[in-house]
Amino acid sequence: MDVVDFLSRYQKTLQTRIDDISLSVTSGSASDMEHYRAMIGEIQGITYALEELRALLKKVNYDDASST
Repeated sequence: MDVVDFLSRYQKTLQTRIDDISLSVTSGSASDMEHYRAMIGEIQGITYALEELRALLKKVNYDDASST
């Protein structure tokens, strides 16, 4: 596995996690406000990580098209 494949899989894994948590939030699975805030915080953190990863890849001329 080369770096591009690794990063592509990593991005997909993070996006899948965001999608899973979002589905849980919208289906009302948060048991209380604290759990809800934790889920939203995780979405925010993963989203930030994905944005930073994409920005770094763009700086070194990698993008989503070249990683698929």
